[in-house]
Amino acid sequence: MYYTYMLRCEDNSVYTGITTDPERRFTEHSSQGRKAAGYTRSHKAESLIALWRSGDRSLASRLEYGIKQLDKQKKEQLARTGSLELFRDRLPVEEYTFVPVNEVIKKSSKLSV
Repeated sequence: MYYTYMLRCEDNSVYTGITTDPERRFTEHSSQGRKAAGYTRSHKAESLIALWRSGDRSLASRLEYGIKQLDKQKKEQLARTGSLELFRDRLPVEEYTFVPVNEVIKKSSKLSV
């Protein structure tokens, strides 16, 4: 199982990535240590704002790429709604499951909304 996630950084920017473990990955980003992405080393991750589950790495990577091509306004809208309809012509959107952030938060108090 792979996840595509969006993080809000302290400067209000949005970072997008993929992982097999959202809790662990958020902790790595927010610690700004050597396992953090280069971007989140200089833009501290503040909260997980959106998460989608997919069956394999390829699907997760394709969604990550699509999100990274969006402008800030569309990223914000996507994070609010979770709807992947804007990708319907490019991605098999039925292969992704939106995971409400509060479901992930319940599993761990390390993550913030």
